[in-house]
Amino acid sequence: MSHTNTFLRAALLTLAALASLNVQAQSFGDIPESQRERLLPQIEAATGSTDTQQEAESNTSWQTGTYGPLLPEDQKKQLTPFGVELFTGGFRGLRADGLNPDYRILPGDQITLRLWGAVELERVLPVDAKGNIFIPSVGPVQVQGVSHNQLNNLVRSAIRNVYPDNVSVYTNLQGVQPVAVFVTGFVNQPGRYVGVPSDSILYLLDQASGIDEDLGSYRNIQLKRDGEIIANIDLYSFLLNGELSHPQLQDGDTLVVQRRGPAITVLGDVSKPLLFELEEGSALAGSELVSLAPLSPGVSHALIRGKRGTEPYAVYQPLENFSSASLANGDEVIFLADERSSNVVVQLEGAYLGRSYYVVPKGTSLLEVLNAIEVDPQETAYESVSLRRESVKEQQQRALEDSLRRLETTYLGASSDTAEESAIRVKEAELISQFVKEARKVEPNGRLVIANEGKLVDVRLQDGDIITLPQRTDSILISGEVYIPQSMVYVPGRSVSDYIEAAGGFSQHADDDHILIARQNGEVRDAGDIALRPGDQILVLPKVETKNLQIASTVSQILYQIAVATKVALDL
Repeated sequence: MSHTNTFLRAALLTLAALASLNVQAQSFGDIPESQRERLLPQIEAATGSTDTQQEAESNTSWQTGTYGPLLPEDQKKQLTPFGVELFTGGFRGLRADGLNPDYRILPGDQITLRLWGAVELERVLPVDAKGNIFIPSVGPVQVQGVSHNQLNNLVRSAIRNVYPDNVSVYTNLQGVQPVAVFVTGFVNQPGRYVGVPSDSILYLLDQASGIDEDLGSYRNIQLKRDGEIIANIDLYSFLLNGELSHPQLQDGDTLVVQRRGPAITVLGDVSKPLLFELEEGSALAGSELVSLAPLSPGVSHALIRGKRGTEPYAVYQPLENFSSASLANGDEVIFLADERSSNVVVQLEGAYLGRSYYVVPKGTSLLEVLNAIEVDPQETAYESVSLRRESVKEQQQRALEDSLRRLETTYLGASSDTAEESAIRVKEAELISQFVKEARKVEPNGRLVIANEGKLVDVRLQDGDIITLPQRTDSILISGEVYIPQSMVYVPGRSVSDYIEAAGGFSQHADDDHILIARQNGEVRDAGDIALRPGDQILVLPKVETKNLQIASTVSQILYQIAVATKVALDL
């Protein structure tokens, strides 16, 4: 147990970093009197033009890694061939019936013939092995290879050679002979699949569960008949232009997907990492790849890595120069939004007048932006300005998760020497598991406390910062472990105990030794250290119900840290 306690004390020191969830900057100086009137006179300097906002966002996202889907190393895990979405079951449910106007008649098909007038006849005529139908009193008529659209004219012409007058002719293709086609090569489920002669090869490939993502070619698919290649099919023509043509299928045909040929990998600032296959024996120009790849807005450069002969090859160039580059098999092209902007974008929230977004030069300080913000001093609690910053929020989340993981490892993985100790461990595990489950639901706010007791720090702004100008209020919020959580009107002279008593008093789970005051600017202090003021929140933390004093102390301290970070009291 002593080893565990030592480890927990070390873990608690780590958890102290959670205080950064509510980082409090050092005071810079009193807010000037002019700023107390309106947070400094409004001016227009240093705000820039809003049409540079997209450029500013692109710049910052490349620096912080938030632009584009993933870094190239992670993107490689999601790399798929261009066109892989073709085979998701969409074609196999659209089987043709073979009765379209362009269908070419084959032996085994059946044709309905009706004659009326001088001669009357109604029959279903099969197309024989020689491609003929036999019409009584007329004889054989060759129809193999004739399109469905041309059939009626052909038969009418043959009948009028015998009955030139007063005979009307009607034909219709009643049914077509199914065909069985072998689908093999680099497909997921090679086999023999049934269709009709006018089916697209996409229907048959989809029946075979599509092309093998790792090995199959989308540009080299062969249709074979009697051992001869009768068509070479490139699916890129269909993917890019909607064009797909091949001879009508016949029974016994074989569809062979060849091994994938030369290919180029595209990563970086693209909506999806993809692998593009080259035409056999040809190179690909950079301009062609740009037209194929789904580039994200703001891409400015391209990095080419690969080999030329046996030597490693790498070049980094602007996108306009990349257009003339010649790409080779195995090249990896990483597109990047690598233009550095001189501006950042900040947002306002809360009580203010005017616009909500400002585009300002890099290095602009908070006070410079506040100079351009007009407020009503009766409505805005200007002494409680704070910032929310995304990078701080991400660090907070990682720190919290790491601390909880260490807590789980310490208590849930500990061994027991006796049955009594084992029973205690079970109860401890239940408590810790419940606590960790609730703690993981908490989302850090990323708030940077910059105003404290009438003093303001003039920090440099970062792209994406959100400046909070809270609404002035005359209320006090009482929450946490009280019987009736509620808001009350602030009355000068009333103590924390008075407000808690007015809220019904402490609940049975309350820890009356851990009462916090959360300020509008994000600052959280012990109730005994500061006096109440309008807009404050009184937060009563829960008591950890366990006879194990070490667990109670540890979890209580973590609860305190989370409350400081997020103004949330976890219910255990």
